[in-house]
Amino acid sequence: MNWNKLTQAAQIAEIKSLSESTPVMIFKHSTRCSVSGMSLDRLLRHWKHEDGEKVVPYVLDLISFRELSNLVANEFGVPHESPQVIVVKNGKAVYDNSHFGISYPDIMEQV
Repeated sequence: MNWNKLTQAAQIAEIKSLSESTPVMIFKHSTRCSVSGMSLDRLLRHWKHEDGEKVVPYVLDLISFRELSNLVANEFGVPHESPQVIVVKNGKAVYDNSHFGISYPDIMEQV
């Protein structure tokens, strides 16, 4: 999986713009949390190479970029969770889930 790293506030505008033509998935990941690691692993085990043509994946390291995580929550109107997946289409969050609710089939159904 070729993740785009979400590291700067300016990328939020890029994500909104990109989502006008291709859905974007943001995975908010805590590198210190075993549940986050398991949720990410479950997602990666199901990910297929061709999925990258359906959705653009971003990963946000919550430990390194906590303020950016809060900005994502505010910009998309989604309460902060960790781990969390947010799917963005047409500049708006259309799906979010967290912890063991993060489901590859549910995500792909949204894109």
